[in-house]
Amino acid sequence: MATEYGQGYGLPAEPGHSGYAGGRRHRLPAALRAPVEGRTWRELGYVLLSLPISILLFTYAITMVSLGAGLLVTFLGVPVLAAALAGCRGFGAVERARARGLLGLEVAEPEPLRMRRRGFMAWIGAVLKSGTSWRALLYAVLQLPWAVLSFSVSAVVWPMGWSLLTYPLWFWALPAYGDQPGMQLYGDEHHRIYLDNPFEIAVTSGVGLLFTLATPWIVRALTMVDRVMVHGLLGPSRLATRVVELESDRGVVVDTAAADLRRIERDLHDGAQARLVALAMDLGLAKEKLREDPQVAARMVDEAHGEVKTALQELRDLARGIHPAVLTDRGLDAALSSVASRCTVPVQVEVDLTERPAPAIEGIAYFTVSELLQNISKHSRATWAAVEVWRTENRLMLQVVDNGVGGADVSEGSGLAGLAERLDAVDGILVVDSPAGGPTRVTAELPWRAQRTR
Repeated sequence: MATEYGQGYGLPAEPGHSGYAGGRRHRLPAALRAPVEGRTWRELGYVLLSLPISILLFTYAITMVSLGAGLLVTFLGVPVLAAALAGCRGFGAVERARARGLLGLEVAEPEPLRMRRRGFMAWIGAVLKSGTSWRALLYAVLQLPWAVLSFSVSAVVWPMGWSLLTYPLWFWALPAYGDQPGMQLYGDEHHRIYLDNPFEIAVTSGVGLLFTLATPWIVRALTMVDRVMVHGLLGPSRLATRVVELESDRGVVVDTAAADLRRIERDLHDGAQARLVALAMDLGLAKEKLREDPQVAARMVDEAHGEVKTALQELRDLARGIHPAVLTDRGLDAALSSVASRCTVPVQVEVDLTERPAPAIEGIAYFTVSELLQNISKHSRATWAAVEVWRTENRLMLQVVDNGVGGADVSEGSGLAGLAERLDAVDGILVVDSPAGGPTRVTAELPWRAQRTR
């Protein structure tokens, strides 16, 4: 992913800074300070460096590719072409570093070469098959004409603006050393116009001020094209980025499933299993006491009957934690109403769905709301809460609101962070709005997939 400097001319300040940068409020508006700010000079430096670098890169790419294409009739053409592409990849790394240093553009490294086996031939095949290599070659070809244009425009408007702006300071040198009364605006064989009186000098300086103020924005517009080319041609492809995201999401899903299995095993071992073992022991003792003391045996059987009820309730709670039967049978509306009834504060539930989502999405939505209501019961100190579920195009939306003390934060590694990771694993989003003092509004967004009918 690519990111740029968060603040600049015309860009909003970061939240909470209200026009501050580096802890200092700018007294001048952005348009007036732009010509002297460091960002403008870095962008100008990037444009001026682009021409010699692009000439070198274009020359290398065209020469090596032409040589490789010409030698394809022999075996030497293939390694020469691979070397050309490898060199372009190397230049791409330099260009990413230059964009990072001068433009503030963060571009991730593209996907590395994938070689199924070791060896020189495997390396050649990997280079030739890599889309990154060919995109770097395309960048080398396209960069030169754009660098010529951006360099020409910048090299004209930048010195012209400053020279016209400072004309009142140096116009005296023209009659003293140039043998003319001032800067010549127009001239032919019969007539010449010079800018030599105070009014014309002031107007010239005013025009120079306009050019000087406009030049940073012109350079900014030119570098926007460079940003697009660097990000699009020298960064990772969308497919590679998506593969990385899916691999990360798969790891989250695996870890979550393993954690759930450990929780179920622990609950069974510490809860129902322990009660069933104690129940078996009590029934064994009651069997031995049955002939000797029937009353004691009856009391022990009665106690065992209570243990059976408790164990059954724990098993029901455990099954509900895995996947509640009411969710399968009656859908989200009934399931969320059931979990809301167990919350410690009154909860209003509103589900506006004309059809049921896929079971996986339905289950994630249920457990998301269930965990959020548990957080309200344990931490919010709220007196009421509300749950809303609705569908917007191809997204399932969940919203849980309470009037508690607020202060919930996903970034602090709490249960909300784990919940956000679970949602992210299925391309979902969790947004928490919880200022200190409340209220807290948690919005979850899940992809909509309709339930399949047999």
